[in-house]
Amino acid sequence: MAKIQFARGIEETVVPDVRLTRAKQGESGTATFVFTNPDILAQDGTDEVTGLYLIDEEGEIVIPGVQGKFVNGKPESLEAIYVMKSNEEWDRFMRFMNRYAEQNGLGLSKS
Repeated sequence: MAKIQFARGIEETVVPDVRLTRAKQGESGTATFVFTNPDILAQDGTDEVTGLYLIDEEGEIVIPGVQGKFVNGKPESLEAIYVMKSNEEWDRFMRFMNRYAEQNGLGLSKS
């Protein structure tokens, strides 16, 4: 089971928009996650965003920096960027995303 959390133990049900980029030589890449109106923001501030945690049967990928976007003083979205510096990190991330995509009915479109 692949899941995403902003605070340990609290599963996020909003499916993010994920944009991937990869260097031409393939040794590095980035994944940008954008969550519009995520559950964690609708909980009246009872839980604190501590990072982005991608969890599956292989373990956990931790993305520490999460940025909030506010419109008229109200939180609207959260964004996190995961930088992968090796083929191993890229492959691990893609295995997670394949599991997450299969669970949530997502597809890949190339631009």
